[in-house]
Amino acid sequence: MNSELERRLSEKQVNPTAMRLRVLDFLLQQEHAVSLADVEKGLGHSDRITLYRTLKTFEEKCLVHTVADGSGMTKYALCDGNCLPGKQHDDTHVHFYCNICSETFCLPETVIPGIQLPGGFLPEEVNLLVKGTCQACVQKNATQLQAVME
Repeated sequence: MNSELERRLSEKQVNPTAMRLRVLDFLLQQEHAVSLADVEKGLGHSDRITLYRTLKTFEEKCLVHTVADGSGMTKYALCDGNCLPGKQHDDTHVHFYCNICSETFCLPETVIPGIQLPGGFLPEEVNLLVKGTCQACVQKNATQLQAVME
């Protein structure tokens, strides 16, 4: 597994230090975007500054992209293979924030439609955040509701 992690870092021209390997391994295990606090909690006793610098390096090298979900915390999600260092992130997809569990999900299969702006406006970045209830919370609430009705 370490060789796979090292390969992923090397492809993005990131030196594979022990901390970077741990952070990448943690991110690969996540099903949703995570905050710095989530990474810190998930890795246990780790220096917050080192974790922050690792995430910033990953962002600069297009391993992760940031998600502003309105929670007040920056969240990080792994980029797909289309993001290249030195270019803008290719993360033009819908992000979904669950109002119940407060998790943020990348939905790369849901592409943001093209937006036609009037003359004189030059878009540089497009973000689309949808808020609602995620699949897990819908199922959990349906099960609880069914139990109450029986």
